[in-house]
Parts: sequence; structure tokens; C-alpha cells
Amino acid sequence: MTNPRIHAIIVKYLWTISFLLVTVFLVFSVCPAGQFKVYRVTDGDTITVRDGSVEKIIRLVGIDAPEVSHKKRETGQPFSQQPTKYLAGLVLNQTVEIKEYGQDRYGRTLGVVLATGKSVNLEMVKAGYAEVYRGNPAAGFDSCSLLESGAGNESGEKGDVGSGGKIR
Repeated sequence: MTNPRIHAIIVKYLWTISFLLVTVFLVFSVCPAGQFKVYRVTDGDTITVRDGSVEKIIRLVGIDAPEVSHKKRETGQPFSQQPTKYLAGLVLNQTVEIKEYGQDRYGRTLGVVLATGKSVNLEMVKAGYAEVYRGNPAAGFDSCSLLESGAGNESGEKGDVGSGGKIR
């Protein structure tokens, strides 16, 4: 038989630990993880985000947009400015949620960017400003929804910038 005083102390600690665990669970379920503010759009498939003092470069996983040149006197790939401007219109200075899929060979975080509940990656393909990435997919990433939308945009016209399609 245990001492009633020791039993009361154990019960008190168990209730305290249970209360703390429930509180931690509620705090993390109310505050969505992976939310960041977009403060820079590098090109049509890369953004830079911040969460307080944490800064991340995000490469939109599963898509490929024409590259912008970051050197003076170089123009970059054809049609590179339009995807960059379109992406900026979707996310610049907005709070977005990021679902991460590891890092690429340059150390950028591969991620699906969600703005107002919609996949920005998918929106870029639908609008014709990006194509589905043809390389090896990121571990755990399923590109089926991107592939289905890559056949055309909402109006049914070809919108693949990689094949000389429509640019708005």
C-alpha cells in the first residue's frame, strides 16, 4: 500500500502534465504551422519568405518557369518577366502556408505554396506561366494534379510556356 500523501502528489503531477500536454496541443492546432510572409519573388518559381527572424528561399516544387537573369546586361530566358510578375501578384506581401518536401541541390526549400487555400504551384501551371517539372520529383511529392492541369488552362487553350504556348 502506498502512502496517501505520496499518492496525492503523484495524482497532482499527473494532472499538471496532462493539462500542459492538452494546452500545447491546442496552441499548435490553432496556430497553423508553416505560415510565412512573402517578401521577395526571385523568378516565376522561387520566392523568399520570412517568419520573424527566420528567412527561407522556397522553390515551388513540381513546376518550372523561365529563369530571370540576375546579372546586368543579360535578359534571361524568353518570357521570364511575365511569370515573375504573375507570381508576385499572387503572393508578394501575402501570408502563405508552405508544405515542405526537402531541399534541392542549391539548398532551397522545395514546397507547395498555399495562398488563400489554393496551390500557387497549380495556379502558375493553369495560367500558363509554368510547366510541370520534368526532372525527378521530390520525395513524397505527387505531381498528378499538376500533370492534369498542364494539358491546358481554364479556357482550354494551350498555356505551356515551355512549348511556346500562350503568355498573357
